[in-house]
Amino acid sequence: MDRNVTPVICDHRVLHEPQAVLAAALEAYVAIDSADRILGWNAAAEALFGYSHAQACGRVLADLIIPMRYRQQHRAGLARLAAGGPGRVLGQRLQLAAVHRDGHELLIELTLTVTATPDGPVFHAFAHDVSTKVRAARFTTVEAAVSRGLAEASSSDAASARVVEALGVNMGWPVVELWLTDLDRQLLVCAARYAESGRRVRGFAVNEIDYGIGLPGRVYRQRRPSWVPDLAADATLVRSSAAAAIGLRAAVGVPVWASGRILGVLCVYGDRAEDPEDTLIALLSGVAAHVGQYLERRRAEELAIELARTKDEFLALVTHELRNPLTAITATATMLSGEVDALSQPELRHYLAIINRNAQRLTVMSEDLLDLARLESGNLAIRPTACDLAAVINASIQDLTETAGDKDLTLAVTMPPRLSLYADPDRLRQVADNLLSNAIKYTPAGGAITVTADTRNEPDSDSERILWSISDTGIGIPATDRPRLFRRFYRASTALDRRIPGTGLGLVIVRTILERHQGSITVTDHHGPGTTFTIDLPTELST
Repeated sequence: MDRNVTPVICDHRVLHEPQAVLAAALEAYVAIDSADRILGWNAAAEALFGYSHAQACGRVLADLIIPMRYRQQHRAGLARLAAGGPGRVLGQRLQLAAVHRDGHELLIELTLTVTATPDGPVFHAFAHDVSTKVRAARFTTVEAAVSRGLAEASSSDAASARVVEALGVNMGWPVVELWLTDLDRQLLVCAARYAESGRRVRGFAVNEIDYGIGLPGRVYRQRRPSWVPDLAADATLVRSSAAAAIGLRAAVGVPVWASGRILGVLCVYGDRAEDPEDTLIALLSGVAAHVGQYLERRRAEELAIELARTKDEFLALVTHELRNPLTAITATATMLSGEVDALSQPELRHYLAIINRNAQRLTVMSEDLLDLARLESGNLAIRPTACDLAAVINASIQDLTETAGDKDLTLAVTMPPRLSLYADPDRLRQVADNLLSNAIKYTPAGGAITVTADTRNEPDSDSERILWSISDTGIGIPATDRPRLFRRFYRASTALDRRIPGTGLGLVIVRTILERHQGSITVTDHHGPGTTFTIDLPTELST
């Protein structure tokens, strides 16, 4: 025998097999006895399963390459064959799961035969890896199901549900999630989640995740696919222990792109380790791209509807908020021009005050419209400098104290003497004035307004942020109105019902200013009557 041929035989009971042919075979050759001990193991088997000839020979096959969940079934079948039972699997092409030495699972196709020896039956298997082939075939089915689901969906929510179900059912992934970005709140929201029947995900499932947190947040922040081979061992993921508790072992996340921007993240979770070869990532990314294109089309349609709505609301603004003060100014001026000689000084001052008050309303509206247009187009510069937010807030409170006093409002402020940050103090003053004046305007007489601000340390970082909140006991904002609160010209139903004047532009300008400062504003849950706005600002702007 050629000394350069890789050894195959490790037991005298199979010496009659052509050693050189088995060593050169392209398919993995494995021989076992009735006790499941490995007797033969060629070079192709070494490549397929990761164990050398020396490491495999004499070992129990079930302990080496059979997944734990199938070992009892494997042993029962082998015992039945060894006892002379019916051999339905003999001579048939079978597809079975196997475990590589590194722990990932693969799907193999094999044929099994048996020969008789003086020491008992020997079982011979020839196998090759069909994982990629089978997975590609499954993805063809998945892509068809995804395309059909997107085409038939009546809404974005229905489309998201169809996508995760198609992936979960056809690929056998126990949990699939589609996360979409919420730009208003600067976080990821779970648009749809699939969980296989009987899989309890209560401790694992969350509906919102900050950028950079968990697998969805990591993929979104890094803007590239991420593979987690062992969820239980990855302490950096906030849901890793919860995933392990419900039997999830591995996960893959890919970004959902459209027109060069990331819209969300598609995540799949498995109950066994798999090799994340390029084919799997590519096919998942293909599905994610399909979803991204669909979402972009839907958003384009929604944008057209939004533009039409904005036009209607702008016309309503012109009709009511602009026409009313103009009418008051025109009527008062006309009356003055005809009766100015007959009016007393107090009457003249009264009518001039009417004109002045309505002219100021028009000035505020025009400035709001111009500011919004400049901010959103980038033409209105933010000029950051070292400043003190506490001083900005105190100055705004000082100017509005008289207005609050006229309504007998209690104003409580809790913050340190100084809150240093790098920002545009004039624009932050605009934010403070807008939010405080809104709180005063929408809080009935005898109510209370609370302002708090303080610094906090950024997790896993030396940087600091400022958390600033303004709460009131006013008319509040219904939960159904909150998602639309930062839209142009939108006014909460509670304000419209009470006919409280306003343009629906102030909060849009506030949010835009804060975003230009790399911050955010949210409407937080509020116990009892009223509203709470929470602002999150960095003390230093990143480049």
